Amino acid sequence: MRRDGDTVDEGVAAAWSLVRDGVRRDVGARAFDTWLKGATLIALDEDGTVRLAAATAFTASYIDSHYAERLLHAWRQHLPQISRVTVDVATGTPPPALFAIEAPAPEPAFEDEPAIAAPALEPRYTFDSFVVGKANEVAYNAARTVAEGGALTFNPLFLHGQTGLGKTHLMHAIGHEYRRRHPRSRVVYMSAEKFMFEFVSAMRAKDTYSFKQRLRSADLLMIDDVQFIAGKDSTQEEFFHTMNEIIQSGKRLVITADRSPQDLEGIESRILSRLSWGLVADVNPADFELRLNIIEKKLEGQPSVVVSSDVRMFLAKRIASNVRELEGALNRVIAYATLSDQAIDVAFVEKTLADVLRANQRRITIDEIQRRVSDHFRIRHAEMISARRAREVARPRQVAMYLAKQLTPRSLPEIGRRFGGRDHTTVIHAVRQIEKLRLADAELDADVRLLMRQLEA
Repeated sequence: MRRDGDTVDEGVAAAWSLVRDGVRRDVGARAFDTWLKGATLIALDEDGTVRLAAATAFTASYIDSHYAERLLHAWRQHLPQISRVTVDVATGTPPPALFAIEAPAPEPAFEDEPAIAAPALEPRYTFDSFVVGKANEVAYNAARTVAEGGALTFNPLFLHGQTGLGKTHLMHAIGHEYRRRHPRSRVVYMSAEKFMFEFVSAMRAKDTYSFKQRLRSADLLMIDDVQFIAGKDSTQEEFFHTMNEIIQSGKRLVITADRSPQDLEGIESRILSRLSWGLVADVNPADFELRLNIIEKKLEGQPSVVVSSDVRMFLAKRIASNVRELEGALNRVIAYATLSDQAIDVAFVEKTLADVLRANQRRITIDEIQRRVSDHFRIRHAEMISARRAREVARPRQVAMYLAKQLTPRSLPEIGRRFGGRDHTTVIHAVRQIEKLRLADAELDADVRLLMRQLEA
């Protein structure tokens, strides 16, 4: 909803046009036209927040939950100062968002409390909305222990597991619960990417002191996806000292990654040692029972939606890659059924989720591709995310990016992030380069074919 004084200068409007074009290429014309085409740019606030508007609360909720991260990454390609993307409703009073857990009323801010005490936590990600099973029970109990604020026998808490299994959900839940129990506490949540971005920005501005004080004064510090600082020496140096300061001060530290500390490559050994000091808890892929319980939990908030037990069983069996994809698939089925006024049966689900179901038949991960390509070309796995550009490293990396685009449903920005935080344009270049070389280089073409057969076996 446009507020008085909202303005969009020509530079920001031009960036928005480029963002739209890039996102449309990444997600495809069908998805873009269904969800993003009608989104409008309201303003770019002084704090770096881009405010968008959608026609309905349903669309705004869907864009926020499925495309906000992708939009943020796209904006940063053109305006690096962008810190956040929000989606509001253009007109009218928004009805309850799809699957959103009702957020508690915000607590009053204290005038003497710095802005860092109110982190941007997702309201839906609470302990109440987290479905517990054997795959995540230890991680859940450890997260609750940290959030309750009592004496700890471990610090830090290190959560690891593949993408989309609930690590980020648990971190946000910790933040919400800790703030509820300790309303005047300072809580900081950020991704490792943002940690790196803000630290580099502080160095360029010659104001690293403010950055350090802002993080080290936190009572609870949470860093998500620490694997993204692999190979970033100066960032790792600052990260190490920040960890030490938090731990030695008796404050709480929670860190996540896509693998255990022992399997992280490109991270300094002294950091890995600190990460292993505390409790290392893995979040495993959800089994069938947990996936079914997740579907049941999500449907509790949609009493008007009729989803038969056959459909619930079908979704739980066929979408086993990760929880995020399962929830997204369920959202998509309900949204398409609502928009087309059709009944939700197995045939409708198969048609609506044809691409998702195909991807889940393979279940090939980017990490698996990186390891297979590294072994084939006899380079270290860490080189996949390193900054080295030597031909013996760059070519295998391009092959891995090409295979990730061909064999996984991941977007170009997602692929780029898994290769050391590279831009999506780098992935596009790699894909085109390998496509061209396969036509001219029979040996490389044979290598790619062999790798594809091994990965799809």
